[in-house]
Amino acid sequence: MADWWKKSTVYQIYPRSFMDSDGDGIGDLKGIIQKLDHLAELGIGIVWLSPIYDSPNDDNGYDIRDYQKIMAEFGTMGDFEELLKQVHAKGMKLMMDLVVNHTSDEHEWFKEKPEYYIWRDEPNNWRSFFSGSAWEFDPSREQYFLHLFSKKQPDLNWENPDMRRAVYAMMRWWLDKGVDGFRMDVINLISKDPDFPDGPDGDGSKYFMNGPKAHDYLQEMNREVLSGYDIVTVGEMPGATVSDAVKYTAEERREVNMIFTFEHMGLDQASGEKWDLKPLRLTDLKFNLEHWQQALYNKGWNSLYWNNHDQPRIVSRFGNDGEYRLESAKMLAACLHFMQGTPYIYQGEEIGMTNVQFEGIDEYQDIETRNMYEEKRSQGVPHEKIMESIYVKGRDNARTPMQWNAEAHGGFTTGTPWISVNPNYSIINTTNKDDEKSIYQFYKKLIEMRKTMAIITHGNFTLLHREDENVFAYKRETSDEKLTVYCNFSSLQHAFPMPEGERLIHNYDSLESSETLVLRPYETVAFHKRG
Repeated sequence: MADWWKKSTVYQIYPRSFMDSDGDGIGDLKGIIQKLDHLAELGIGIVWLSPIYDSPNDDNGYDIRDYQKIMAEFGTMGDFEELLKQVHAKGMKLMMDLVVNHTSDEHEWFKEKPEYYIWRDEPNNWRSFFSGSAWEFDPSREQYFLHLFSKKQPDLNWENPDMRRAVYAMMRWWLDKGVDGFRMDVINLISKDPDFPDGPDGDGSKYFMNGPKAHDYLQEMNREVLSGYDIVTVGEMPGATVSDAVKYTAEERREVNMIFTFEHMGLDQASGEKWDLKPLRLTDLKFNLEHWQQALYNKGWNSLYWNNHDQPRIVSRFGNDGEYRLESAKMLAACLHFMQGTPYIYQGEEIGMTNVQFEGIDEYQDIETRNMYEEKRSQGVPHEKIMESIYVKGRDNARTPMQWNAEAHGGFTTGTPWISVNPNYSIINTTNKDDEKSIYQFYKKLIEMRKTMAIITHGNFTLLHREDENVFAYKRETSDEKLTVYCNFSSLQHAFPMPEGERLIHNYDSLESSETLVLRPYETVAFHKRG
């Protein structure tokens, strides 16, 4: 199979918040079709849709009621087929979200095929990712079912071969329709320790993350489905280490093309708890990304991302979303896109969208955020303290509607949006994207370079100025090329010896000095040398 996905850039669409075509306040498939030129002009190779399947929407579509039906709010199967046709006509590919660790409790399987799920007479002490016990009592069966997420998301029993065959048949149905791959939701959680032992303080992760048969199931999935198509696959894998990633992505093992790691997304946590925050130490980020770059070199393949539907906006998180928003957004883009791997852009990242700060919890729609708020309040944590954490790490930071223009609701809808638009839409939107100094044009250049410069795909990775807490610098090398990238993560100036080569891309108009590399606030510059 060709590895076209190694030179492609992926764009993630969160359909509910991308573009509303009919004024009901909810993004839809026809809205996506209207905006495909925005992606094609950017140079996107793969469009990834977050779930569009029929769902009661307890967890924004990740609770699937029918895998082979479109959510009514998003449109019809005819709309999807037209979207797929238009994506292909514009030279792009389409990747679906595959959610097969769990379904909705409204799925017909849960009613008619209880053996497809995990039941126990007595629950263990595992806690759900969404607060509370991971077990829910079903009075009709007088048993408890496992739900690692919402209680409306029962986990599937991958030990059952009939269930696996049903999943594979569904996957083939979509691939035969013409989709070009899958992003696999929490796919490394599908295998659980069959003894279901208690976990320390209710943390059962070591018994279901990268479980005993995870590789067996993925290899079977590859044999039965994936190997028959020229597609791209990425596994979302919380808790996966570098050594896990090598196993999951090594070509000879025939599992998936790449995985999403979460290690770099946890570096600003003070503990294992997501909402317990601390400032990012740049050396932690540098050493982590270096480890992934070097460990997977010639062994597997990296996915590169700063943002997704579960993460806060990177320009607010690791950049400066005030005075230096343009500079830091471009700096963060260059830092990521010159590494080895397939980059992922989340909707709005290409225009520098920022975190949002709603005043009250009622304006937030995310189930994880709402559950956490109630739990913390019951423990006596002040409202203001909880909101500070939500402003930094809440998932709705990524889910506010795409900001297309300065008109009402950012041009996302003519109705009332399902979640409020970030109030800065009048300033941050796509109307200036043709300006050569825009963040959009900077991303466009990076994407084009990935397509045309072999060193970005094949070069090795060496970290420079290892102990510097303000500047992330590295070089990529092949036998006849060298690429050197400098990224200032601070609002202070820093000086370094001038690298060899010609300036390739730069987020300032000119260099401060022709003899010494003087990096101004959030400045990034890359140098390229042949021979």
